[in-house]
Amino acid sequence: MLKSKEIANALYKINAIQIKPDRSFVWTSGIHSPIYCDNRLTMSYPEIRKKIVIEFANIIEQLPEKPDVIAGCATAGIPHAAWLAEHLGLPMVYVRSKPKGHGKQNQIEGKIEKGEKVIVIEDLISTGGSSIESALVLQEAGAKVLSVLAIFSYGLKKADQQFTSEKIAYATITNFDVLAEALVENNEITVEEKNSLLEWRDELGNS
Repeated sequence: MLKSKEIANALYKINAIQIKPDRSFVWTSGIHSPIYCDNRLTMSYPEIRKKIVIEFANIIEQLPEKPDVIAGCATAGIPHAAWLAEHLGLPMVYVRSKPKGHGKQNQIEGKIEKGEKVIVIEDLISTGGSSIESALVLQEAGAKVLSVLAIFSYGLKKADQQFTSEKIAYATITNFDVLAEALVENNEITVEEKNSLLEWRDELGNS
């Protein structure tokens, strides 16, 4: 939990995560949100991205099976997958959102063999759709997906349901609940605002 809060605080400090309790962020979907998350900003902060890599590695260390390959979800998961693969001394691939429109029309870039065990890296999990799609593409190629790992999750029930439905494990370094608690501890928001944030998340997760 300590590292989870440390990463949450770091993301908030560099504005990778921004909070507006009045829900004045508007997502592409049209949802009015109190949170905006752009973990791509971590690329510009070497110390933070090193901590993220170490936490990914710690999660992997606890798994009963270890990966042969690290896979990044295009595009935001790619840099973190590359740093993690380098840290672990493992091969890396990345998965496009759709097959390339020319050449070999690859959807997986890099070399992967049937039966190889893979960890999929994503920057953010909301409903889980994009990372699950990447995992399924890898499975179709014959790989064994051990887990999807991400930096941050909103903690939506829909994500849990979708991962469970596809029988794909997932874990994140930190999440919405940890962030909300950390912000209260740091006097960034009030307890009432925290409760409002969690209420919004739970309503969104059930919609």
